[in-house]
Amino acid sequence: MKCPKCNSDFEHVNTPFGDVERCFSCKGLWLDMREHEDLKEIAEGVDTGDPDIGKQYNEIGDIYCAVCPNNKMIRMVDAEQPHIWFESCPTCYGRFYDAGELIDFSEHTIGDIIKKFTAKERN
Repeated sequence: MKCPKCNSDFEHVNTPFGDVERCFSCKGLWLDMREHEDLKEIAEGVDTGDPDIGKQYNEIGDIYCAVCPNNKMIRMVDAEQPHIWFESCPTCYGRFYDAGELIDFSEHTIGDIIKKFTAKERN
């Protein structure tokens, strides 16, 4: 599989919940359906990329699914933390998180409450 953001290969990361794919280059994560919920408790061990690089790649929103050929992914916003954008496949429901996003997704802080009310709408 190739990374939908930078087209590099994925490495397989073994977790207690199964294998996760992490991009060798940008360190983005490909997660199969519902894996994002299971991985919350071990996010720091899986999401090892630089969040600043992840923010740069987060600007790329027009991507295609790494699993389903020719399926354009949909940009999604986490309802509880609207500053977190990820991409989801409408067919296999896989998700792509840029470096740093899974850790952010796994943590709910007082800052997230503030961000929820101050988040700017993005196009």
